[in-house]
Amino acid sequence: MRVIFAGGGTGGHLYPGLAIARAIARLDPGADLLFVGARRGIEARVLPESGFRHVLLDLYPLFRRQVWKNLETAGSLVDSWLKVGDLMRANPPSVVVGLGGYASGVTLAWSVAHRIPIVQQAGDSIPGLAARIFSRWSRVLYVGFPEAVERLPRSRRTDVVITGNPIEPPPSPRPSKAASLVNLGFPGASGRERVVLVFGGSQGSFAINEAVDDWVGRGLPADVRVIWATGSNRWEEYRQRESSQVVVKPYLSPISDAYAACDLAVTRAGAMTCAELAAWGIPAIMIPLPSAAADHQTGNARAVEAGGAGVLLPERDLSASSLSQTVLSLLGDQASLASMSAAARDRGRSDAAETIARDILARFT
Repeated sequence: MRVIFAGGGTGGHLYPGLAIARAIARLDPGADLLFVGARRGIEARVLPESGFRHVLLDLYPLFRRQVWKNLETAGSLVDSWLKVGDLMRANPPSVVVGLGGYASGVTLAWSVAHRIPIVQQAGDSIPGLAARIFSRWSRVLYVGFPEAVERLPRSRRTDVVITGNPIEPPPSPRPSKAASLVNLGFPGASGRERVVLVFGGSQGSFAINEAVDDWVGRGLPADVRVIWATGSNRWEEYRQRESSQVVVKPYLSPISDAYAACDLAVTRAGAMTCAELAAWGIPAIMIPLPSAAADHQTGNARAVEAGGAGVLLPERDLSASSLSQTVLSLLGDQASLASMSAAARDRGRSDAAETIARDILARFT
């Protein structure tokens, strides 16, 4: 069986595919797995270290605001179409898995034009452009948020499976809170501390970082600890806030100790972040990225909030004062935290990658 994964550009359009591919490889060690992405996406850095074969196309993204730049995008599509054609003819796949993002479009379009079966993993509550364009030709749509189903046009042949978003599942047994805090740089931690995890994605979030910088600078309650991943851009500046109560890191890899240690997370609202927090049962204050395509992060955050697993704090309302008030109010209400944690676990689907992998193998082997 040969499976091609098409997509990328951002982690949210790549890491779900890696989780599915690893699950397929465990279930069928003989499967031939290949990723097709873009040279300008995160996949150019991640895929060479993943162990999976890959082809990177010279694609440009779709510019939604600076539309004149799309002349380069159009030019790159022609060359990429020819390269995808050569790749497909040389060894036709059993199925193509669309992961979303600008890197998926050419491969999905070529597959549809040449009657190669496609399926898609649609992670956000408001599906992206590629997911919407190709949903009617997809044999299966693996949906991360139930709220996305009504936004995906489909044919009578299209099956919809609500799987949750594929992630690497939490380890079993789960690391202890105290041990995880020690690993992160809080020596002597007892596990009784109230712990907040803050991160804004791989590049960090300037708005979140500035609010947190001001907040921790005002002083924290004695039993509060903050694990703060700033992103690499301005880590040197923010690390001056490190203390016995605050650990500042450019990024968290692996992130399992931080998830095991925290009682509450302050994050953006990307699909993978939402899925990981749900799988770990972590309540969240979600600050959606306002510039995200179709404002999909706000859609994700609203879905999480409606499910009782988080609180939506719009970036326009974000300040040190609003952050402090929201965080300390939740940390001081153990009943609400417990309820939110239970609601998060109810939404969590840590077996999503294996569920999708088994379904693909059953349908296309």
